[in-house]
Amino acid sequence: MNVDAATDALEVRNLCKHFIVNVPKKELPKVSGLARLGRMLVRPRKRKVAVDNISMQLGRGEIFGVVGHNGSGKSTLIRMISTLLEQSSGDIRVFGMDPLRQSYQVQRLLNRVSVDAAFFKKLSPNENLLYAARLYGVDDRSALKRAEEILQKLGLEEGRLTDSMQELSRGMQQKVAIARALLTSPVLLLLDEPTTGLDPRSKRDVQDYILELQRTHDATVLLTSHDMDEVERLCGRIALMADGRFVARGTSEELKQQVLKRRIERGEASEGDALPGMEEVFMELTGHEWLSAEEDVDKS
Repeated sequence: MNVDAATDALEVRNLCKHFIVNVPKKELPKVSGLARLGRMLVRPRKRKVAVDNISMQLGRGEIFGVVGHNGSGKSTLIRMISTLLEQSSGDIRVFGMDPLRQSYQVQRLLNRVSVDAAFFKKLSPNENLLYAARLYGVDDRSALKRAEEILQKLGLEEGRLTDSMQELSRGMQQKVAIARALLTSPVLLLLDEPTTGLDPRSKRDVQDYILELQRTHDATVLLTSHDMDEVERLCGRIALMADGRFVARGTSEELKQQVLKRRIERGEASEGDALPGMEEVFMELTGHEWLSAEEDVDKS
């Protein structure tokens, strides 16, 4: 599908998403007798805000990063843009199209890689990729050729393409997930923690391929990540997300300068001091402790 090069790849305006969830037991007041019986029959519920008034614009060919802990709203944001989840309020436009009213057209332009990608575990990577290709109308020969090219660049051994998915490591499975998303050459790529579980060499391979896609296909990428080095290397602009909101955004240089300026105003630093690292920036601007992906999973 052709898209207007002058149209923003992605525009999000005042986007919100809330869920109705059970009230955790620790938040309930202690009761007894009939009141306790009633609570057992009807669990109290409350409104939980996952994404709170997010707005952003991504130009064609831009790589935009979103950094935040588990539960900050990153994955919910990705799912709404990818047509998997309907927003509570606000607007989304993908190359000028509404994902709710024009879901088929939007789905042909984008693809998504998730940290919890699902597969047919007893089938091989080749079989999983062929299945996905047929859903998108890509013929088997073209799909296998493109999949082999992508997986070779990502460093997956050719001999593993016929093993069952359950025999592959988490990192290898993630590479297959990335290849599956790229089979259709999407012009908008939604990457939700794409390198979690990969070794350093594999991370580098994936990052190199993302940059190649941007350079050769003018692809637009929305990336969520726990890896600050990855975000700095790939992303022109970065948003820091906490409690469903973007609390700061800009280039990595702008965010570092913002934190240094704050420290100077508090008398904690002087002009000419070295800029802080991105982990320090995150803690300063969000008020949250920085956790790696593995630490964040353990804590949650």
